[in-house]
Amino acid sequence: MKNERKNLKKNQLISFGITLVIIIVVNIIASFIYTRFDLTSEKRYTLSDTSKEVLKNLDDYVYFRIYLEGEFPAGFKKLRKETKEMLDEFRAYSKFVDYDFINPSESNDAAERNETYKLLYQSGLNPTELSIQTKDGAQQIVIWPCALVSYKDKEFPLDLLDTQVGKSSEAALNNSAQNLEYKFISAIKDLSQNKKPKIAFIEGHGELNENEVYDITQSLSKKYNVQRVAINEQITALNRRSENRDSSILITSNYDAIIIAKPTKPFSEKDKFIIDQYVMRGGKVLWLIDPVFATMDSLQSSESTMGNSLNLNLDDMFFKYGLKLNKNLLLDYNSAAIALRTGQMGGQAQIEYFRWYYFPLLNAASNSNIVKNINPIKADFVSSIDPVISDSDVQKIPLLKTSDYTKVSAAPVFISLSMLRQAPDQRMFSQKGQNVAYLLKGKFESLYANRMTSGIMESKEIGFKTSSEPTAMIVIADGDIIRNQFHIPKGYPLPLGFDQYTQITYGNKDLIENAVSYLVDGEGLIGIRSRELKIRLLDMNKVNDNAMAWQIINVVVPSTIVIMFGFILSLIRKRKFTK
Repeated sequence: MKNERKNLKKNQLISFGITLVIIIVVNIIASFIYTRFDLTSEKRYTLSDTSKEVLKNLDDYVYFRIYLEGEFPAGFKKLRKETKEMLDEFRAYSKFVDYDFINPSESNDAAERNETYKLLYQSGLNPTELSIQTKDGAQQIVIWPCALVSYKDKEFPLDLLDTQVGKSSEAALNNSAQNLEYKFISAIKDLSQNKKPKIAFIEGHGELNENEVYDITQSLSKKYNVQRVAINEQITALNRRSENRDSSILITSNYDAIIIAKPTKPFSEKDKFIIDQYVMRGGKVLWLIDPVFATMDSLQSSESTMGNSLNLNLDDMFFKYGLKLNKNLLLDYNSAAIALRTGQMGGQAQIEYFRWYYFPLLNAASNSNIVKNINPIKADFVSSIDPVISDSDVQKIPLLKTSDYTKVSAAPVFISLSMLRQAPDQRMFSQKGQNVAYLLKGKFESLYANRMTSGIMESKEIGFKTSSEPTAMIVIADGDIIRNQFHIPKGYPLPLGFDQYTQITYGNKDLIENAVSYLVDGEGLIGIRSRELKIRLLDMNKVNDNAMAWQIINVVVPSTIVIMFGFILSLIRKRKFTK
């Protein structure tokens, strides 16, 4: 009996020793081998390769100050949880990531809270005001779903909440959670890069001036070195020529991308040639073109105007690259409103809002990340675009389209405010959605491959190319999409996409920022936006109605299981040792 007990004790000690050794060995191996298993259906804890690369290249601490702390509705608590989990995932890949959650409304002193709010606002953050239901009725609270990202001596403000026109708060929160990785990695990348990419607004052909693109210029300047460049038939305006040590000629682009925003004057052949060769060298272009010229300014003095075809001398270039910009205007039943003065009462002007069919609200025409999860785009006098069938290797991906209640009017188009006095007739809008923006990517053929003219023969000195390196361009048949409004009566530029009359913010700024990001950085960074997460919010009505049942399930049932297990174990032990 004693020998059996000794052997049993010995075996137990051996088993314990082996188990301890295995645990130690596994922990030693685990310290050198990093492995995580993501069992979620959305792979929410799996970072993209681009994110991993950005995090692993950090050489100093990135510090996140997240202002999502305090008491707020369940949806924002979910957003806080998603934010923390995302940052924890960042820390798993880099020791240079740290964060804190801060409650900006923590102080009971109103003056101190307001001072904190002021400092946050000056840092570029924007609060959100919510109305919540309490036992005492509705209560207004101020929350800051924002973050400040710091790296070395630089700081970057981030809005974590993405609102969407016509979408529920749940959808907005879901969209916000989806974009966390993209926003955080974009901020880190922008802060950590030593040299900003260069982009240029082209001028000299009646393009939008600095004030008309002021807001988007300010936004892009946070990430890029933004310039304005007049080509003026200068061969080196977009490409530069240099000589290597072996006397070979090196030709490179001056800019990572160029933006051509709403030109109104024809391009000379030489300017077209310079742009063409910029594309052949891998240059990226964002085109915002009006095939038909029409403005609301013409309707201020009279109630009617004409929309006429605009000759920019670019049709052959677009056709060669793979698109046809049609000379028409699109009217859409799903459109933005305009404000019109309808009378006067008591010395005050009476303003009414009317649906203006020439201002379509554009939506995504594909699953491209450029147009994913953004608000509808407000267009002003937009035209349709058709892809050209060709043998080229250029992919043609539609980006934006009108609704399925569209009317196509070929230029010249008579435009009159009198249509606002008529009852809307949906039967007028019988055509399906029309594509108005395309992404072209691949290898382009030069417009001048077989048509070098005497006027540009001397341009061969820059190294004429007949086909391009892999590159991309985005073409939008509306130049006003990038133009900001001006405050009335003070005249300062308003945020791009914000309509001061209806107080609606459209997705124009997000569109342009995404387009430039795609052109400059490629699929890598903006590809992060492809992830889709589901925030599974509680139905508070059902929770309140079934509160007692849930309490029983969460408290009584586990306790009962533990008691029953203990009772059964006691019976087994009693029966075993009483034999």
